[in-house]
Amino acid sequence: MIRGLILVLLLVLQPLYAQKLNFLGLNKYRISKLPHQLNENSGLTILNGKLYTLNDGGNSAELFALNPDSGAIEHRVLTTLKNTDWEAVAGDSTSFYIGDFGNNAGSREDLSIYNLPFDRTSPSDSVKTLHFFYPEQTDFRSRLHRHNYDAEAMIFHNSQLHIFTKEWISQSTTHYTVDPAISGSQTAKKVARYDIGFLVTDAAYFDKKLYLVGYTKKGEVFMTTFTESGPGYFFAEEPQKYYLGTAFSLGQVEGIEVNESGVYFSAEAFRTPFGTVKPSLFFVPHEKIKAGK
Repeated sequence: MIRGLILVLLLVLQPLYAQKLNFLGLNKYRISKLPHQLNENSGLTILNGKLYTLNDGGNSAELFALNPDSGAIEHRVLTTLKNTDWEAVAGDSTSFYIGDFGNNAGSREDLSIYNLPFDRTSPSDSVKTLHFFYPEQTDFRSRLHRHNYDAEAMIFHNSQLHIFTKEWISQSTTHYTVDPAISGSQTAKKVARYDIGFLVTDAAYFDKKLYLVGYTKKGEVFMTTFTESGPGYFFAEEPQKYYLGTAFSLGQVEGIEVNESGVYFSAEAFRTPFGTVKPSLFFVPHEKIKAGK
């Protein structure tokens, strides 16, 4: 078994040595394993000083506030919404934005973002639903993992929602914006595309930097950081790319959030031939990321 595991890791890591990368071993920054209720967590955000996550499609329609030091669930935000495939969460000073736009088969025509007031004393009808579509997509046949119109990453910035696609064929990402002030259905506005080299699973913004995290089909986990060159423009300058490890030890990393102290990552459970890697919460101080250690 050990020999087989070594062979798998060698096959995963071999392509990395041909690239110019910063190596950042995420394993040593693990805060804790997450509760089993978060086996399928997808996305992180900080709102009013608290760290929140959610689970993806097929799970309950609720948000979870996490203790940032232990990963314990401090409280839950219950909703009456539908979780078709929640994949991302962002926030402004007053509201959560929940991205119900997971689209593994590429066949969804009901891509949605829920605007949920942070003040839970608000009446239920205060929840707003934004609908959008990608202007380039004309084929909605079911093609599981064989298309470029999936998404799991979103930030709120400059009064706009910024979506970064998870492109199964190209392993690139396309940056779209959606206006939260528009009711009804709208066309997502294409901003730029970048050949990132992995499947983007979450995004964060802090101090004029965009952080994208994700993994390859071989299980390699990466983070790429972009400097904002103009308001809401990120792909003009060469980014920094970090190798974080593999899903075989980290889990399936699908959450990232940043504050003045550093970067939080969350991973959902990941099944391997050698057992299941439990969901986890990680935290890396900014100075460690700059050093790439």
